[in-house]
Amino acid sequence: CRSERQIGFSARPCPARAVRLSSPGVMASELGLPPPATRPPATPTTIASISDDLLCEIFLLLPSLPSLVRAALACRTFLNAVRSSPAFRRRFRALHPPQLLGFFGEPRRAPVPPFVPLRSRSDPDLAAAVRGSDFFLTRLPEDSGDSTLGWKLQSFHGGYVVLVKDTTHQIAAYNPVTQALHLLPRPPEEILFSDSLEAHIVFSEEDQRVFRMVCVQHQSTRRRAPACVAVFSTATREWQVFPWVETSPPPPPHDFIKFYPGTQLNGFVYWKHTSRPYVLVLNTATVQFSRVDLPPFLGQISSTRFRLGQTKDGMLCMVAIDLSDAERGTLHVWFRRADDDGVEKWVLGDTFLLTTFIDATKDDPTVHIEAVIDGFVYLSTKYDEHTESLLSLCLETAKLNKLFGDSTYVSPAHPYIMAWPPSLVCNKVSLS
Repeated sequence: CRSERQIGFSARPCPARAVRLSSPGVMASELGLPPPATRPPATPTTIASISDDLLCEIFLLLPSLPSLVRAALACRTFLNAVRSSPAFRRRFRALHPPQLLGFFGEPRRAPVPPFVPLRSRSDPDLAAAVRGSDFFLTRLPEDSGDSTLGWKLQSFHGGYVVLVKDTTHQIAAYNPVTQALHLLPRPPEEILFSDSLEAHIVFSEEDQRVFRMVCVQHQSTRRRAPACVAVFSTATREWQVFPWVETSPPPPPHDFIKFYPGTQLNGFVYWKHTSRPYVLVLNTATVQFSRVDLPPFLGQISSTRFRLGQTKDGMLCMVAIDLSDAERGTLHVWFRRADDDGVEKWVLGDTFLLTTFIDATKDDPTVHIEAVIDGFVYLSTKYDEHTESLLSLCLETAKLNKLFGDSTYVSPAHPYIMAWPPSLVCNKVSLS
């Protein structure tokens, strides 16, 4: 056919082959062709198919520690991925700020310290963590006598609140989130002769259920500054009292040796002298005292204008407010670093004008430093002695965030930071 030649078809097609190809019952093997490849049935994808590394990368995108807790407890696969990776815990902490849940107040006449929760509509998991915790401290034993003689705040560490009973000097360590309560026996009489007793909880690195309670008693006199340390261990359930030691050289005439309340950081407790530029340091592992000098102008500075703390990386730092220039008050940040010779020194970091935090046009503006925790400075602003707001300043980014306003809390305010839950800590050996 002429038309077939013009469009490229063969002039002599094979009728038999054409019939076989069009017949539905003809097999490919009869035509000399290889059989078609058969695909194996598709394997269903489940949660168990996702590797732990990929799960951890997903979990890093969660907005907060309460969100991580909720996700990890959804199933055993998620929980194992989080528990078995110390590297993930370090990365999560590095990418997320300290998980602030609220602030404890410190009124003079109250059976238990009041708590002001942090409210966040954008993070429902954070709100659920606050609602599910016991920040009213209901598990603490009640006093049948005077209701104004209750529990006094001592320190905060690892999610635990350490309190001392006014009437009995009993010490309690309570975690409001997990509601784990430890009631300790009465401390020895050797360190109970005054109200200046301090208690600091020190956890074991391997197991948070094992801890030591380090109690320190300072005796402030005109010429001497002895201190006594008593340590309670949950392993032995006994107190160990160490001998009184001198902690400071004799002061100048007519000067008392007295310290502000201590700050616990990385296994050490620091006390700022009230009128001299140095810090007394206790190594809680060796129970040895030492001294760290401060810049001279930090001698006579009030406790509301000075705080020791640590950076995001655990470096010792201090924050102080300098009012030498009445019109241009400044907030200074120092870091404790080693120089080229390996000698540790205070190095001045950032400086902020106080007008960054307050409205200088209002009457009698003041700024108080409440705490320095994991690279964040918590500040309170006041006008005419009335608390206006509570702020947080990130030392790494210099970002300022308003946490509370309209006098919703009373200074002093103690930030409560949610600790990494023990249920999310494990290793692969114990998992197996």
